[in-house]
Amino acid sequence: MGLMQFWVCSTMQNMEEFEITFFEVNVKELEVKLLEVGAEKVGEYHFRRALFDYPDMRMNAKNSWLRLRTDGQKVTLAYKSKTGDDVKEIEVIVEDYEKTYTLLKSMGLVVKREEENKRIKYQKGNTTFDIDSWPQIPVYLEIESTSIQEARNSAGEVGLDPKDGVITSPLDGYKKYGIDLNEYSVITFEKMIKKCN
Repeated sequence: MGLMQFWVCSTMQNMEEFEITFFEVNVKELEVKLLEVGAEKVGEYHFRRALFDYPDMRMNAKNSWLRLRTDGQKVTLAYKSKTGDDVKEIEVIVEDYEKTYTLLKSMGLVVKREEENKRIKYQKGNTTFDIDSWPQIPVYLEIESTSIQEARNSAGEVGLDPKDGVITSPLDGYKKYGIDLNEYSVITFEKMIKKCN
C-alpha cells in the first residue's frame, strides 16, 4: 500500500496545480478587480505549517518538500515539487495536525522549518487567486489553475501582465528580498528564529 494512501484512506485528493506569482500587489485594487471579473471571495485564513524532509535533506536537494498545514479547521498534507516552470502538488486531507506532525517525526522525518502566513482567497471557475501575506516581505498574489496558460489568462483578466508572473515558491520569494529561509527554523509574524549552527 502506498504511503499517502495509508495515511488518509478514502479522503485522498490527488491534484495537479499550476501556479504563477505576482509580487508586490495592491490588495485593495486587486480585490476590486477580482469582484469585477466575477471571482468570489472564499475566505480569509491564518495558516500554520511545518515543512518536513529526510535528515539528509534529499527532498530539498531536488527542490521539493513535504508540507503539513492547517488554517485552524482544515488540515492538509502535501508533497510539492518545482521542476523548471512547473510547480506540482499532491495534497491529501488529514484529520489532526498534531498527530500527523508526530507521525511524520516518528517515521524519521525532520522538521525543516515552521511557518505562518495569512491569505485572502478568491475563486473563479478552475482558477484560485491567493493574496498572501508573509512575515517581513511585501504581499504577493499566487494564481493557481489547471494549466500555466489558464493561470496567465486569469492574470490578464485582473489587469496584470502575464509576462510579470513567475514560477516560484515562498523560499524563492524571500530570496528576492535578501532573506534565505534555509537559515531559519521559525518564521512567524511575531518572530523569526535562525537555526543554530
